[in-house]
Amino acid sequence: MSPEVPCDVCTGTQLKAVKSCLMCLTSYCQTHLEPHQRVAGLKKHRLVEPMDRLDDRMCKKHDRLLELFCKTEQVCVCQFCTETYHKSHPVIPLKEEYEVKTAQLGKLEAEVKQLIQERQKNIQEIKDTVKRIKADADREIADGVQVLTALIRCIEKCQDDLNQMVKEKLKSTEKQAEDLIKELEQEIEDLTNRSSEVKQLSQTKDHLHFLQAFRSLKDPPPPRDWTTVEVRPPSYAGTLRRSLDQLEETLNMEMEKLHDAELKRVQQYEVDVSLDPDTAHPKLILSEDGKQVHDGGVKKELPDNPKRFTQCISVLTRQSFSSGRFYFEVQVKDKTLWSLGVARESIDRKDWTDRTPETGYWTLLYYQDVLVFRDNPDVRLPLRAELQKVGVFVDYDEGLVSFYDVEARVHLYSATGCIFSEPLYPFLSPSRHDYRGNNSAPLIISPVNQTD
Repeated sequence: MSPEVPCDVCTGTQLKAVKSCLMCLTSYCQTHLEPHQRVAGLKKHRLVEPMDRLDDRMCKKHDRLLELFCKTEQVCVCQFCTETYHKSHPVIPLKEEYEVKTAQLGKLEAEVKQLIQERQKNIQEIKDTVKRIKADADREIADGVQVLTALIRCIEKCQDDLNQMVKEKLKSTEKQAEDLIKELEQEIEDLTNRSSEVKQLSQTKDHLHFLQAFRSLKDPPPPRDWTTVEVRPPSYAGTLRRSLDQLEETLNMEMEKLHDAELKRVQQYEVDVSLDPDTAHPKLILSEDGKQVHDGGVKKELPDNPKRFTQCISVLTRQSFSSGRFYFEVQVKDKTLWSLGVARESIDRKDWTDRTPETGYWTLLYYQDVLVFRDNPDVRLPLRAELQKVGVFVDYDEGLVSFYDVEARVHLYSATGCIFSEPLYPFLSPSRHDYRGNNSAPLIISPVNQTD
């Protein structure tokens, strides 16, 4: 609805205009319009519906109403303009262009509204991310406090036990020393009394009394050989070591709890991936669901494909990841040689290459009971028991690749500070089997089985 246009002639309170004159460039209320309806000269003036800012609506060159639109120069023009400067240009009524531009404006408004909604969604996603990050941080602090508190308690207990043990040994040694001292003091007392008796008898001049008294002297008790008696200091050998062994046992228990909690956290980022037959080496056999792969022993005739491995007995998944976090598990049971991890999209798939981060691979290699992270040089990893299933976790944005022994719930290795600038693909290499069938078992992408 157009805004009301006031009468330009009214003084004081301006009444509502009912017409505007394009000759007078004035808007009139019903009362002041009367001369244009009565006077012959004024009757020839062109009256239109009330318009505000009449000066802006008039052509500056021809003093005529701007009622047309030049599509070539995208400007408003009058009728005289179309006969002169814009003679060869296509022009249309302002109303038609208004309708076109209104439609465009509606589309623009919808686009702006969509952009606003997208940014509001982005804001919410950032808030949700910060909330998750804070929850992760709180959980990490809580886990750390729990572990460190347990260690502090264990250290304090070890210290108390050590102090108690040393004090008990000291007390026992002191008791032994006190008993020896009492025994020696008693012997000294007995010897002192005998010495007094001997001295007193030696002063007797009466021969008869002397001899009779001498016979009555008691035979001294057999003297103890004190040369073999000593107070041995207690031995504290192994006392501190046993306390530290107990501390180590507690630390290992807490580390197991920590590893278990860490594995549970990364398992939340499980992704459903399947193997891509277009990338598989011609000797590999893939299951129909794309979850298993093994060496078939025979090189198949396959169409040339730039994505296919032709030297390395390997395969990639259909799915790739360019941001965020993802996790998957691979069963390696009954295999003697395998390699798995992630690889960037641009790896060389036609020639032999060292599968290291430098060439675009972040992988574990298992062979002859040896487990290594492929690097330059390789990082040899400890093996507690035969690996059954390996978990792979990637935080693309943080540049982190971690490997886990799923059955033992133990962290195996983490490559940190990785720089990812292109899509990453889960990578599997079941390797060849020999003529006796060794290493013929498949690598199997397995669903995550989270335990409480």
